[in-house]
Amino acid sequence: MSAPRILSREETDALGHALDAIRDDVLRDLGSRDVEHIRRIIRLAHHSGAAGRLLLHVGIDPVSFVCGVGALALAKILENMEIGHNVMHGQYDWTQDPALDSKSYEWDMVCAGDDWRHSHNYEHHTFTNIIGRDRDVGYGWLRVSADQPWRAWHLVQPPLALALALLFEWGIGAHDLRLDEWLSGKQPFSKLRARARPFLAKARWQLAKDYLVSPALALWNAPRVLAGNALANVARNVWTFAVIFCGHFPQGVRFFTPSEVANENRADWYLRQLQGSANIEGSPWFHLLSGHLSHQIEHHLFPDLPAARYPSIAPRVQALCKQYEQPYTTGTFPKQLASVARSLLRLSLPLPHRSARHASIRSDFSKHLVDLCSEQQ
Repeated sequence: MSAPRILSREETDALGHALDAIRDDVLRDLGSRDVEHIRRIIRLAHHSGAAGRLLLHVGIDPVSFVCGVGALALAKILENMEIGHNVMHGQYDWTQDPALDSKSYEWDMVCAGDDWRHSHNYEHHTFTNIIGRDRDVGYGWLRVSADQPWRAWHLVQPPLALALALLFEWGIGAHDLRLDEWLSGKQPFSKLRARARPFLAKARWQLAKDYLVSPALALWNAPRVLAGNALANVARNVWTFAVIFCGHFPQGVRFFTPSEVANENRADWYLRQLQGSANIEGSPWFHLLSGHLSHQIEHHLFPDLPAARYPSIAPRVQALCKQYEQPYTTGTFPKQLASVARSLLRLSLPLPHRSARHASIRSDFSKHLVDLCSEQQ
């Protein structure tokens, strides 16, 4: 992987101003079409969910079962990705619609909304890809960068990643509990217990809804509904895992140490988002089903802009990357997924993976950042 060109302080600030200008242009243009888009997707999710549950409840044949699972999975994917994730980022707070309020929205998964707003909106988007600060780097269990220290459990990283994919909503739900800190003695049990209360309350509600109440309403069809709900949840989990990992951990994405981002300003933050994210190429339907996280670069740059605007923003961002000789990491879904899989396999082993040349480049880059910070002071 070739290193990005090191920018001067003036160039970095100019890049930041250009990205601010893109953001301002979108903010000025927000209006009825943005509201209609999200409301249309909400209607689609509701109709798809209702159709899926009806097919599971009243059907008796395999075809209606498969169609029911598919329709319900589609509803859950849309609700989590394009609706819940984006609404909870504050992308529609400007509408002042209570149904689109980022602080009160609660989505259809076991992760409590307030937990996610802290671990994702604050921690991940503030400290993106900073080793030891961004807890989304490997989610506390997986080694996704050679900068992370190797641990014995990383030998079973590939099956662990598969388990996380199947149960991804549970991994996200438990993420803010900081179980790794409790296991290492850094967090007392009393604090873990306090953190667990909202998660356990939300998990009880989701389990009761999908695996008790809904099957009970189906009477003799209860086993079919139970199985259908479980499969729809697994389909949503695997899809979400794949999209998120392809946007964060394929080849070409950079990770940072705390010293590299010391005294960082907004323009530096923009530059880190460009270098620490990756896009996935696909059709408009693919982008919609990903919650437009297929445009992860644009999302990390502008997390509170309506995600449906990312495809129109992308060419401008890509042009700036070309102008300033910065990476714009993108690829097809199979390519990015294969890259993530190779990385997880390679980093499961206790071997050095960064070449001497790359280490030298990184050292020079870090030294240059320190020099720039000194000049700024």
